[in-house]
Amino acid sequence: MENDKFNVAIVGLGFGAEFIPIYQRHPYANMYAICQRNTDKLNEVGDAFGIDKRYDDYSKLLADPAVDIVHINTPIQSHAEQSIAALRAGKHVACTVPMATTVEECRQIVEAVKETGRMYMMMETVVYSREFLFVKEMYENGDLGKLQFLRASHQQEMAGWPGYWEGLPPMHYATHCVGPVVALAKADAEYVSCFGSGRIDENLIGKYGSPFAIESCHIKFRNSDLAAEVTRSLFNTARQYRESFDVYGSKKSFEWTLVEHEESVIHTGETPEKVKIPDYAHLLPQEIQSFTTGGVYDADSKQHLSFIQGSGHGGSHPHLVHEFLSALKDKREPFPNARQSANITCVGILAHESAMQGGEKKYLPDFTLS
Repeated sequence: MENDKFNVAIVGLGFGAEFIPIYQRHPYANMYAICQRNTDKLNEVGDAFGIDKRYDDYSKLLADPAVDIVHINTPIQSHAEQSIAALRAGKHVACTVPMATTVEECRQIVEAVKETGRMYMMMETVVYSREFLFVKEMYENGDLGKLQFLRASHQQEMAGWPGYWEGLPPMHYATHCVGPVVALAKADAEYVSCFGSGRIDENLIGKYGSPFAIESCHIKFRNSDLAAEVTRSLFNTARQYRESFDVYGSKKSFEWTLVEHEESVIHTGETPEKVKIPDYAHLLPQEIQSFTTGGVYDADSKQHLSFIQGSGHGGSHPHLVHEFLSALKDKREPFPNARQSANITCVGILAHESAMQGGEKKYLPDFTLS
């Protein structure tokens, strides 16, 4: 640490560059280093933000004893290997979603956290979006009453994204819809059953062997009478981009708007009322409050596609940074920690297995950090 601030290194400078100025302004952070294999991109971003410490080799970054935190924003196939390497190098890890691509990789990350005593957080945007914070506040205030059912969806057209996305099983990138139902239920997913539906273009199927246009999964929560349903699509399905969740309570229910930028609906009994979702910047240090309402990296010409399609991820980026840094400073577990991140990620991995086996029930591993 430098002057009681955590030295942060960001790895991957596409989406990752969105977080640089947030760390630069956060009172607990020193935006210390960046890492990117493409040296032209590395220097472009380093020059834009005035970051002198630059690495084009991840292993050299991990060997730098000054680095406290590694924030990983690389392609999903690299997440597990890079997270484990960073933990074993003595670094705390924040990693973009998903945690990993297999159940075994998730287990290895949880084990690495236990063995090293380092902290891990999957940077799941939806559970820090203004919409989630609004519904969470309603629930914790007792306005919703008893939770009766949860539903979420993430529908997106991935045509034009990098080639490794082509043909990806929908549920292999399901954390944006799994995260909010797990977080609101405050319970682990116990088992899942999932059906695939429709068919994507033949040229897309071969890479992952997944034919489905849509996968829809039911989740049963452990030690709870609650269940949830999540739906995911990536290709060949006509739908405006949507990350959504609906919450049905005994007193009130919340339903996400069907069309982006329109208002969501709260039902009190059988009476619906449109609601304007407030921003939650007031929960953040003043230095980073402005980042809940806009892009941060060259927004006019180079804003990351996920930020454009995702409507800014609901203002979640500064909340994610603040949660991780606050957890480190307070010596507490962040949400989601390694165990919770593994549970959320494995819902999607096992849901796809279930879909490929005609809806067979799949139990999640009982990960533990103790």
